Parts: sequence; structure tokens; C-alpha cells
Amino acid sequence: MARFLKNKNASIGKIPGEAVFIGVKKVDSVSCEIISYNNDLIREETAYDLKNLPKISDNQTINWFNITGLHDPLELKKAASYFNIHPLVLEDITNTGQRPKMEEYDDSIFIVFKMINYDENKEKIFNEQVSLIIKENILISFQEIHGDVFDPVRERIRKKRGRIRNMNSDYLCYALLDSLVDNYLVIIEKIGEKIETLEQEILKSTTNETLGKINTYKREISYLRKTIRPVKESVQRLSVIDSDLINESVRPFLKDLLDLSTQAVEVVETYREILSDQLDIYNTLINNRLNEIMKFLTMFSAVFIPLSFLSGVYGTNFEYLPELKFKYSYFIFWGILIFTAVMIIRFFRKKDWL
Repeated sequence: MARFLKNKNASIGKIPGEAVFIGVKKVDSVSCEIISYNNDLIREETAYDLKNLPKISDNQTINWFNITGLHDPLELKKAASYFNIHPLVLEDITNTGQRPKMEEYDDSIFIVFKMINYDENKEKIFNEQVSLIIKENILISFQEIHGDVFDPVRERIRKKRGRIRNMNSDYLCYALLDSLVDNYLVIIEKIGEKIETLEQEILKSTTNETLGKINTYKREISYLRKTIRPVKESVQRLSVIDSDLINESVRPFLKDLLDLSTQAVEVVETYREILSDQLDIYNTLINNRLNEIMKFLTMFSAVFIPLSFLSGVYGTNFEYLPELKFKYSYFIFWGILIFTAVMIIRFFRKKDWL
């Protein structure tokens, strides 16, 4: 399946708002991890049937429903019915090729991001779609697989670190988005270190392996750029949105998150330009090497053309060729050849052609 655009054949001809899974099945079954908390208590449980999600009896707790597995639209429809999720939102959740975005509805805010992972052995970036829905006292997250970058947020909730246990679902959403963007910067740094050391390798050796590395990093940086640029747009919209679901106390944190996402975009653009410059350097070095070779061949030809002419003249088979029977003809002939070659080389050096 293409990385830049998922196969949408399954959605052709479908009714708008109909949930159709587009992507690759990555888990066997759909499950939901629930964390309910406030400043005084915390409860954790796991549901393996979205029809039997626990009822929220009061508004005294913040409830985080983390649903893993997007391959079963019928199972996800149970959650959509329970949380009153708009059909168009559910359609976007099951489409793992969705572009990162932020949308506002009457009773919720819907956000789509990409969580990325970098395989250093394969030198390849993999992503997972993460969808977030903010409701009053509720945050619902949808992931493709188990395992994420949200464990530090879970630990802060469990150990009551920071202000998260005193804040609403909008702050929990910010904390999750902050973890995603921080992970972007970590992965950009890993790739950036390799890109920066690549320049010295290019100057030392212009091999096909070096060219392959440049093209590999260009591809991955382009993939990062496609993933991260829309995130900045979404965070910017979220930081200025006029919604009762976003408290004024959270807006400074969202603006800080906007700065981080802007930094991530700028660094990606910088490394993209560096790779373009490195490719130009590589091509320049190849052309310089080719020019040196052509210079040598040209000089070689220029020296030997007159020598070949003289050899051709004195190598003819005419019977009455002057100097043939002269005692020192052979040595004089070599002297003329050497003198001619030396004078041509001196002429090239005087013209700075050598």
C-alpha cells in the first residue's frame, strides 16, 4: 500500500458518512482502555466489547476512553452510538489515510493526527493514525495498534504529577498532542544527525551508496513534511477556536504547542533544503571528476596528435625520404618528439589549463 495515499477502492460508491475501513488490520480485536480520574481518585479498566462500555454516572471525573483497533467498523459503530459521534467523524476515524485536521461540531471537537515511529535499521518512518474527540469531561482516542507515546501522560495521571488531575478533558487532549509533537522532534533529531554527518561522507566519497542515502533521507523527510505540516494548521485552529470545550486556562498551553509544531515544521524544511544542497554538491563533485577526466584525455590527445603526425610522416615507406640514412636520424627524431611534447605541456601550463 502506498505511503503517501492509502488505497480508497473500498470507499468508492459508498454513502457519505458510512464507516469503511481503509488501511491494514494491525490488531486482532477492538478494545477500550478507560481511565477515570479527578483530583482525589483514579479508576482504570479495559472493555473488550464496545457495547458494554461503563456508564458515566456523574460529571465529577474526567474520563479517557482509549479505543485500539480501527479495522472493525461494526464494533466502532457501538462506540459511535454510545458517545453520539457524528457519522462523518466515524468515517474519518476508519480511514487511516486521513489528512491531519481539526473540526468543530455542536458538542465536540474532532482532531486527527499521525503518531510516527522511526526504524533506524530500515531507515524508514512508519505512522499510525490517532483520532481524538473532545467532549465535556470526556476524551475519546482511537488508535490502530497497542503501544504509543502516551505512557508519560498516563504516568502523570496515575502519580498525580503536575496539574493534569485538576484540569478538564481539553487539557488532557493538549497533553496527548504535546506528547505527539515532542515525539516528532525526537525523530527529526535522529534523522537530522544522520543528514548532517552525510555531508562529510559526500566530500570523502561520491559513491552510489552515498547517493542512495541522500535519496532515502529525502523520501523520509518528504514523508515527515506531509505528516507534520497539517498538524501545525490544526493546532493553530485549536488555539483560537471559540468553543466552550476549550477553557481559557488551556489556551496558553495550546499556543506553546503551536510554537513546538512550528519548530518541527521549520526544522523539517531546513533538513529538506540541506538534502537538496547535498544532492547539488554530489552532482557538482561528479561533474568535477568528469571534467578532470576529460581534461586529462584532452591533454593526452593534444600532446600525441602532433607526435602521431611526425611518426606518420617518418614512418612512411617512400624510398627517397630525407634523413633516413643519416647516422643520428633516430635520436634526432626522438628529440623532436620530446621537444614538441614539452613545449605543448608548457603552453598548457602558461594558459592555466593544467
